Amino acid sequence: MNLWKPLALVSTSALVMLVGYQAASANGAHHQEPSSVGFPHMEAAIARLREARHELDNAEHNKGGWRDRAIESTDRAIAESKRGIEWAGDR
Repeated sequence: MNLWKPLALVSTSALVMLVGYQAASANGAHHQEPSSVGFPHMEAAIARLREARHELDNAEHNKGGWRDRAIESTDRAIAESKRGIEWAGDR
């Protein structure tokens, strides 16, 4: 397997999260109260991932398919974060 493809995907995902966080900060976004009292950081991460997803949806070009891959990665990160909260809540 080519090392550059996974590295590029991870880098793109990190960039998406960073851009989403900066966009939320620039817009003066307020943090939502967490719906799960015991998991405020996970809830905040999900909110920021959703903001990043919105920014990706509004991006102009697909950049050779990388925007679509970043959207898929962001969707997976949201789903995995929700599963983590559910798993920890079941314990």
